[in-house]
Amino acid sequence: MTAFLAVVSNRAVATAVLAVVLGGCASKEEAPVDGDFQRNLQMRLLDAKPGETIEIPAGRYSLDRSLSLRVSGVTIRGAGMNKTVLSFKDQKVGAEGLLVNASDFTLENLAFEDTRGDAVKVNEGERITLRGVRVEWTGGPSTSNGAYGLYPVRTRQVLIEDCLVIGASDAGIYVGQSEDIVVRRNTARLNVAGIEIENSRRADVYDNTATENTGGILVFNMPNLPQRGEGARVFRNKIHGNNTANFGAKGTPVASVPAGSGVVINSNDQVEIFDNDFADNATAHVIISSYFSTGYMTEKGVAEIFDPYPEAIHVHSNRYAGGGDAPDGLDLKALKLAVFGLGGRFPPVLWDGYVDPKKIRAGKLPADLAICVRDAGPVLNADGPGKYRNPRVSAAEYDCRLEPLPPVELKL
Repeated sequence: MTAFLAVVSNRAVATAVLAVVLGGCASKEEAPVDGDFQRNLQMRLLDAKPGETIEIPAGRYSLDRSLSLRVSGVTIRGAGMNKTVLSFKDQKVGAEGLLVNASDFTLENLAFEDTRGDAVKVNEGERITLRGVRVEWTGGPSTSNGAYGLYPVRTRQVLIEDCLVIGASDAGIYVGQSEDIVVRRNTARLNVAGIEIENSRRADVYDNTATENTGGILVFNMPNLPQRGEGARVFRNKIHGNNTANFGAKGTPVASVPAGSGVVINSNDQVEIFDNDFADNATAHVIISSYFSTGYMTEKGVAEIFDPYPEAIHVHSNRYAGGGDAPDGLDLKALKLAVFGLGGRFPPVLWDGYVDPKKIRAGKLPADLAICVRDAGPVLNADGPGKYRNPRVSAAEYDCRLEPLPPVELKL
C-alpha cells in the first residue's frame, strides 16, 4: 500500500497535493498494518508546527499503535468520516487511538475504528473542536470495547459537532472536568452512555440523537475530583429507544445506569432539560438521582466537600411517548409493580427522593434549589431515603419554575 500525508497551510494547496497522493491508497477491505503510513503520520504529528493542517487522504489505513500530538494550533483533517478510516483492529501498543495534549486543536472528517482503549482523548487543552468524526467498535456492544469514543478531559472551550459514535463501553461522547462546552448535532448509538457531561461547568447539549444506548444522555458529578460540575442545558435532542443492556465494566460508575434511561442527572446542580423528544425509554425518560442511589460507592467514602444531592433541576417543555413499561433491575421492577400495577408504567420523570436535610426550610428545599417539573404529568418520588417503602406520585409538588440558564458562549 502506498500512503502519504500532506501538511498544508491552505485549502488550495491541499487539493493539489491530495490529487497527487490518492493513487494506490487503501481498499475497503481490512489491510495489513501500513508501516510507512503509520510512521509518516506519527512523524508529521511530532514535527507539526502551530497553524499547520495535516491532511489524510481518503482510504482505509490499518495501525497497530497509538498516535499522539503535543503541539498546539494543529488541524488534522480527513476526506470524510466514511472516506478516511483509521482502523486499530490490530492495535498492540498504546491506550488510545489518538492522544492530544495541546490547545487550539481541530480534528475533523475522519473515522477511528476498533481502538483498544479510548478512541480520541484530548487532555488539558483549550479551544478544542471535534467535527465530523466517526468512532466505532465494529463488533457491536461489548465490555472489551474501548471505554470512551470522543473524550476531552480538563479542557476549556470545547465544540463537538456532527460526529457519530457507536459501541463505547462507557460513554460515546464524554466531556469531563471541563468548562464552556457545546455538544451538538451528533449521533450516539449502542454505547453504555450515549453522551455524558461529568464534573463540568456550563455545557449546552442540543440537536443530538441518542438512541439504542443503555442511557441516552448523562449529566453526572463524581466524588473525589477537583472540580464540581453545574450549569448544563440539554435541549432539542431526540432521545429514544435507549434500552441496550448495560455492558459497562463491573464497578465503573456507568455500570450502575439502568437500561432504558433517557436522561440521567446524578448529583448535579443547575440542570435544565427542555424541548426534547423522548420516546420508548423502557425505564424512564428522565431519572434524577443522588450519589446514594448509585452502585459505585467505595469504602473510602467521599470528600466532605462533595455535594451528593441534585438541586436546581428544571425539566419542562419536553414531549414524551411510550416508555416506563419495562424498567431494568429487580428493584425498579418491584417499584413499578407496587405503585402502578402489572400493566402500568413509570411516569416520564423518576426521582430517588434524596434531599440535603441541612437545606430544608418549612419542609422543602428553597425555591432556587427545587426540583421543578412541568408538562410531564406526575413525578414519581421513589423514597430512596426510606428504603423505597413509601413512594409517592405528585404533579403539584414539582409545579415550579427556575430561571432559564444562559447559553454557552464559545470563542474558538
